[in-house]
Amino acid sequence: MDKPTIVDYNLEFSDLTERDYTDMIVIHHTGNPEDDDLSAEEIHESHLAQGWAGIGYHFVIRKDGTIEQGRPIDTIGAHAYGENSHTIGIHVCGNFDLVSPTQAQIESLSYLVGWVAEQYNIPPDYMHVVGHRDLMATACPGENLYNLLQTVRGKAIWYQQNY
Repeated sequence: MDKPTIVDYNLEFSDLTERDYTDMIVIHHTGNPEDDDLSAEEIHESHLAQGWAGIGYHFVIRKDGTIEQGRPIDTIGAHAYGENSHTIGIHVCGNFDLVSPTQAQIESLSYLVGWVAEQYNIPPDYMHVVGHRDLMATACPGENLYNLLQTVRGKAIWYQQNY
């Protein structure tokens, strides 16, 4: 499968640790009170301001479907408490309790999930591609995106087989 086009801002991080293994992809949304479209760079600055190493997600998907690099893919993220050591976090911009993700976001998310799953030999099924809420008590990734995760998984398989 061809690697998706990923915008890389060459973000700088403080101490990061490489992941020993990867067996799950966790899907997130912004969940701010207003629907937004923050870049990986903006999220990175916000997370740095909170004293963190930088953006906790490995990827950000903007409203127009652009995929942006967050934390380096081979490092431990900071996106799902207690589960970061073995997961990759994908952040989809928006509050999906208020609105639905764009079609461009669903396509990019599906392609990215397919590619990441292939890179790490993870089956893109409901046990390995999960919403943040499947791991802890949170509304994330919002009802409107969560209800589309099976569609995303199916499209990820299709992309793996066709690209």
